[in-house]
Amino acid sequence: MTSNLRLILTTLFAMFLGVFFLLYLDEGTLFLATVLLAVVAIKQINSKIEADENFDTSKISINIVIGLWFSLSIAPAFSVELQDLLTLSNGFIVQAILSSALFAVYFKSDISVIGKIKTRVKGGVGIIVSALIAGAAAGITSSALWQVYLNIAKVL
Repeated sequence: MTSNLRLILTTLFAMFLGVFFLLYLDEGTLFLATVLLAVVAIKQINSKIEADENFDTSKISINIVIGLWFSLSIAPAFSVELQDLLTLSNGFIVQAILSSALFAVYFKSDISVIGKIKTRVKGGVGIIVSALIAGAAAGITSSALWQVYLNIAKVL
């Protein structure tokens, strides 16, 4: 499986699972699940790297889930009822899709800080922290774009 296909499939899976968390639980639970998963992933990645020096870290997908969940815990950052899921006025689904797309772009492009952390910080910490930064950037960008849209909609 190519890295682009793995990124797309894992991003879609993580988005649906993250939206499920936000529908039935709340953004705080999603954030705490992200932190817990990040800690466990760092330990597991480090143990895999220690066991096998030639371990291919590019085949790791859990960092995509962690980064996207972090993005979703920032934007849309609120819970909705199932019947309100497709209501575009609350922006939930728009921000979830936008956060997912932006995360994939930021994660793949290795923009400045993300690329430096991936290359300079070794082991699980570098892998997970770079995904968290990409997720934070995607969540903040998604929220900002939604607020700009709301302000423009008020004027019109």
